[in-house]
Amino acid sequence: MINLTRKLSSQNPGGPVRTFIFFIFFYLYLWLEVDLRLIYHSGGVIPNFPAFFRGWEFCRQFMTYPGGPAEYLSALLSQFFYYAWAGAFVVTLQAWLMFISTGYFFKAIDATRMYWVRFVPPMLLLVTYNQYTYHFATTMAWLIAMLFVCLYLSTERSGIFDAQKNTTGLFRLAVFLVLSIILYMITGAVQLLFVVLCAIYELVSKRRWQTAILYLLSASGIPYIIGVLVFDVSIIDAFSKLMPYSWQVLFDKGSRRMVTMVYILYLLVPLASLMLVSCRAIAGSLKFSKSRKKIPPRFFQNKKLRRIIKSPAPFIIAGAVVIFSHNNNIKTFFEVDYYAFHKMWPETLESAHRHPTNNFYVVHSANRALYHTGRLGYDMFSYPQYPDTFFLPPKKTTEGYWQKFDTYIDLGLISRAEHALTISLDEFGERPMILKRLALVNIIKGNLDTAGIYLEALSKTLFDAHWANDYLNRLEQAQSLVINDRIQYLQLSMSKKDYGSLYFINEELMFHLLKKNRKNKMAFEYLMARYLLDAKLDEFIQNLYRLDDFNYSEIPPLYEEAILYMLNGGKAVNLHGRRISADSQQRFTDFINIYSRYKGNKHAAFKELKNKYGDSYLFYSLYGFSGAEK
Repeated sequence: MINLTRKLSSQNPGGPVRTFIFFIFFYLYLWLEVDLRLIYHSGGVIPNFPAFFRGWEFCRQFMTYPGGPAEYLSALLSQFFYYAWAGAFVVTLQAWLMFISTGYFFKAIDATRMYWVRFVPPMLLLVTYNQYTYHFATTMAWLIAMLFVCLYLSTERSGIFDAQKNTTGLFRLAVFLVLSIILYMITGAVQLLFVVLCAIYELVSKRRWQTAILYLLSASGIPYIIGVLVFDVSIIDAFSKLMPYSWQVLFDKGSRRMVTMVYILYLLVPLASLMLVSCRAIAGSLKFSKSRKKIPPRFFQNKKLRRIIKSPAPFIIAGAVVIFSHNNNIKTFFEVDYYAFHKMWPETLESAHRHPTNNFYVVHSANRALYHTGRLGYDMFSYPQYPDTFFLPPKKTTEGYWQKFDTYIDLGLISRAEHALTISLDEFGERPMILKRLALVNIIKGNLDTAGIYLEALSKTLFDAHWANDYLNRLEQAQSLVINDRIQYLQLSMSKKDYGSLYFINEELMFHLLKKNRKNKMAFEYLMARYLLDAKLDEFIQNLYRLDDFNYSEIPPLYEEAILYMLNGGKAVNLHGRRISADSQQRFTDFINIYSRYKGNKHAAFKELKNKYGDSYLFYSLYGFSGAEK
């Protein structure tokens, strides 16, 4: 492969430099813009991202069926998505090997004019990651098959077969069969790609059509013999494992996203090769090669000019691919969920601001971030609010469970959190983030043996083992768990009784949490926020006395606006010794003056009120939605 690179360099001195720059930009884009940590986290959207555990027990299960080794390798390498820079390096290395192996094949069949195809696999990867989908195992199987093709071609071109002149055909067939069987063990049905490309090479480069036919016939024999008869897998899995048409892809909503790019990847090299064969056949029949010599030099036959045009082409095409495939909606959604999970509250709020739609899940995470930063009573209406954004609609969806379990834990609804986590575990597998929360939930509930099971599993992961081992040590001395302030607080706040449906949080449940722990500030603020959104201002006023339980230095401005709204309507309000700030009074007066200037026509006053007070409760109470609605 090194010799091939040197030959290509001598033919095109700018090629290696162009390739190096291309993959440097490729790496930087994946690292700094795509941020593969978001795919590792999955955001409740990617169900097929694999878990990985150290030890033989986990490895052994992948060695019991064809394609298992490729899945194991993919699961291992995918864990490096945990770090954005490491994940970008893994994918860039994969893309570069795709580039090299594709070029090697076209060099072998004397198709140097098809070298531009080398850039297509990396660009297809860019599209899939730009859309935040996970097809790493399938693309890794493709790469392994291509590397086996290169291995076969290197043995053919090295002269090994020529040394056995009396048994050349049998020796070549033996090498092919050995490589096919090994590859089938590693990648499963993706061995078909190896068979097809080796057959194309034999047909195009060597004109050995009988050998090509024999190779193609083996595509049905090897999977049946090795897969069905030896490993006792189903005939469907024997012929489809790790292929893009596998049932595991077709019947999984998350896996189907952007699978078209994977189909293109698998069809790319065979179709390009067959197109080359067709062109050569047509050219030969028309004696194109002879007539071409009589054509005088043209503008584009100038080698230097062609080189100038070709050099920036990959960058221009890649730039277009990046621009048109980038999905900011999906990215900001993943960012919000990732930052909320890691309790990076300022980043959560900033990403939620940038999200281009009124996504309930995004606002749900933003509200949680506002609470934890002490800004819920200040900035709530800076985001598009609806009554269901705090507790989310009671829909039985996996995304809903994923989004709710942290809110349940924060509120003290530990049993509901465990229910949501269990469903998420069934849907998304043994993700470390789910196992950590299940361990935490069981520690809070006092189920230390169950918590130990989850912690033992976590101790075998690559990046959460230290956390797990720390808690395992604490479990050995259970009294030290009290040192953890958060666990102690959640044990005090934990609801041992559920009110209503498991899928719905109601007012009664919030009162129960406050009765269990009157210092449950999140339950209080979420209850008050829901009263504001539902326009239940009488109930809102009745609970103002609870401000004393949380040592508020001032009445939150949004609460003040609701109080002024009630006072303006002639309602009596007990402020429990507190005062409305002068700023809030001035805002209320200014809002009423603007509204009056338009003679009470709220449609006419909309633009000015939105510009000045779109983030206020006054605007929401008048129009029924936040001025931040997109």
